[in-house]
Amino acid sequence: MYAFLLSTAVIFVAELGDKSQLMAMTFATRYRVRDVLIAITAATAVVHLISVGLGAWVGTAFESYQGIISIVAGIAFLIFAAWTLRGDELTDDEADKARRSTGTALIAVGSAFFLAELGDKTMLATITLATQEGWLGTWIGSTVGMVAADALAIGVGAVLGRKLPEKAIRYGAAAAFVVFGLLLIAEGLGWF
Repeated sequence: MYAFLLSTAVIFVAELGDKSQLMAMTFATRYRVRDVLIAITAATAVVHLISVGLGAWVGTAFESYQGIISIVAGIAFLIFAAWTLRGDELTDDEADKARRSTGTALIAVGSAFFLAELGDKTMLATITLATQEGWLGTWIGSTVGMVAADALAIGVGAVLGRKLPEKAIRYGAAAAFVVFGLLLIAEGLGWF
């Protein structure tokens, strides 16, 4: 349960202000919100299953180095904080592709999200979490956190007309990454 709650919170925060939220809002203007959310959920579940598989393997393969893994994971979270502060914008080309996509919503949105999330900070954060937490709870929690953040973006975007306080969201997400990073580093140092 701890892995579920932790990964839900971390991935939800990581997703705030991410380009996939912008993609979700763009797709929601073209397709039914329900179809967009189903496609996001399916794509996220697959990407995060791959992520937790990698993370669980690293955590098991290097179990005797758990302190070092915690420190590296903490440093990774500090890097995610910097990445978040830098921002993540949907390029004009990506927005055009989302607007011009044809075919069923599930295929168009699902494939776009799958490809966009490969190597994204939420995928890397999920790998990092899975090195230390249970894979199942991390997988379900990271999927729930991402879908919740994207659903929130769709809802808020529809209500506010995309006038989100982007700076405040970016700074809050970066601060959360710094806190998680420092906690992981402190935990890693406790192993020595």
